Amino acid sequence: MTQSAADRGLDRRRALQLALAGGAAGLLGFPFVLRRRDALATSGVVNVFAWGDYIQDNIREAFEKATGIRVNLSTYGSNEECENKLRAAGGKGFDVIFPSVDTGPNYYKDNLLQPIDEKKLAVDRVIPSIYRQSLTLGAAHRGRRYLVPFDWGTEAITFDSSRFSGLAYGQLSYGHLWQEGLTKQVAVRQKSILVSLAIYLDATGQVPSKRGMALYESEAECRRVFEACLQFAAKHKSNIGAFWNNATEATAAFTDAGCTIGQTWDTTGILLHRDRDPKWIYTMPKEGGLAWLDTMAIPAGAENVDQAYAFMNFLLQPEIGGMFANNTGYNSAAVGADQHLSEQNKAAFRMAYPDQAAIDNLWWWPPQTPFFAELRAQYVEKLTNL
Repeated sequence: MTQSAADRGLDRRRALQLALAGGAAGLLGFPFVLRRRDALATSGVVNVFAWGDYIQDNIREAFEKATGIRVNLSTYGSNEECENKLRAAGGKGFDVIFPSVDTGPNYYKDNLLQPIDEKKLAVDRVIPSIYRQSLTLGAAHRGRRYLVPFDWGTEAITFDSSRFSGLAYGQLSYGHLWQEGLTKQVAVRQKSILVSLAIYLDATGQVPSKRGMALYESEAECRRVFEACLQFAAKHKSNIGAFWNNATEATAAFTDAGCTIGQTWDTTGILLHRDRDPKWIYTMPKEGGLAWLDTMAIPAGAENVDQAYAFMNFLLQPEIGGMFANNTGYNSAAVGADQHLSEQNKAAFRMAYPDQAAIDNLWWWPPQTPFFAELRAQYVEKLTNL
């Protein structure tokens, strides 16, 4: 991811890579079957540009063995890096990339991607609700799909259950971050706390914002809501114990800075619970966790298009979706991938999303607008300097 998907950096993605990679190691010998629709190409090369932990050796080797297609892998650490490299090359050089869905407009304005041919794509392998919903989040442009859902994750609340003994899923709220008696105990990521505050203040009727979506309607509405969020945070600034912008800082907020509750990425909360102390709980607030969605896309200048579709279809197999999730700790968008999770990952998923409502109530980052990004940067600086 979560935070805006466009803001995620490589260090967050490294947080679970070593810890969870062993869960998929035993799957390398799984007898993957090359289905007829996948056999668009059985030789050649596919040039892949992906987040650093996405295409690990077990996935690459399984694909090459099943298809005869060689994977030429390059990696990046941010959405900006992917966009800029593809833009500099005029949409050439790669056959498959993995954009976060809310960054779609950044590619469309320069015609860097080609539309998806759904006759070549194994559409039925993607979770239907996510496939449909992605169209409203940035996966489509001028009536055509360019982005295919691949994986997703969240940003919600991590808390010390020994300190908040009566707090649990169903009662947990973003408002708990700002209650009295928490001096220097709350971990905050400025870019996303402003949005979760908007959602909370809307839910309580204090600052109507259409569940935060007014931030994207116009510059005036965006400024109105951010200003209200900033003023609220200013009244409760004594609660803030640590700001964080990466996985290392987020973990340190709880282990070193004395924070007992905070808004964190899923990886942070899950690893604190598993590797530090089971008292740490990561789960969704009643207003809804912030959710990001990463996708697969084919650049406009791709030279190995059939190989690209073969690669994407392979990744959407449930066994491979499970392998990917075990490798990284993120949630695959492939139908049935959850049946192939390790026991540790199944337990982590149940903690984060205790029921279907927790998933149905997620707040998905919408497509970015220039005024939103610019104004948020301004208010992040103001929040940091309170």
